[in-house]
Amino acid sequence: MSDIVNPQITDAVTQTNVKVLGESPAQAVSIALQSHSHSTGLAMENATLTQGNMQQVSNTATSKLVAMISAQAG
Repeated sequence: MSDIVNPQITDAVTQTNVKVLGESPAQAVSIALQSHSHSTGLAMENATLTQGNMQQVSNTATSKLVAMISAQAG
């Protein structure tokens, strides 16, 4: 048996390793940007939900105050 490895095999492995190492930074940045975008979207969704809930509280308070004013006027 020969201990010599075919140069085409070593070249193919080397090229694959270089490709993976070359693409890693771009992939890491894209994952970070996607995570940031997702977090921003969740923050906007939470803000919208909070605003809607505060509108409900405001409507309830206004209705109660109008009922109290009407009860005192009559």
